[in-house]
Amino acid sequence: MSEWIDVAAVADFLPGTCRKVSTDESSILVFNLDGRYYAVENRCTHEDAELLDGVLEGDEIICPLHGARFSVVTGAVLDPPAYENLCTFPVRVTNGWVEVDAEAEWDIA
Repeated sequence: MSEWIDVAAVADFLPGTCRKVSTDESSILVFNLDGRYYAVENRCTHEDAELLDGVLEGDEIICPLHGARFSVVTGAVLDPPAYENLCTFPVRVTNGWVEVDAEAEWDIA
């Protein structure tokens, strides 16, 4: 079952920014990349550092702890020391609001 959570109004969610959403089970980052929205788990798979404190370069998030890079679009690891991909989450826009499905995790094969 889906649990769609409001992230932000589209008008207030500027391109090149991200928002953190937390539930009892998950901490999720939602990104606006030129009007396309993506969501990944908010933890580096290498040492569990919060990616919210990382640097966004294009469509990549860089871990602040050891510099691992991940694709915001797919969750794939792009540079070590991480070797495990991030979980991604479905995102949609409904009635002017960006929403994330915090219950559905999409793992990368």
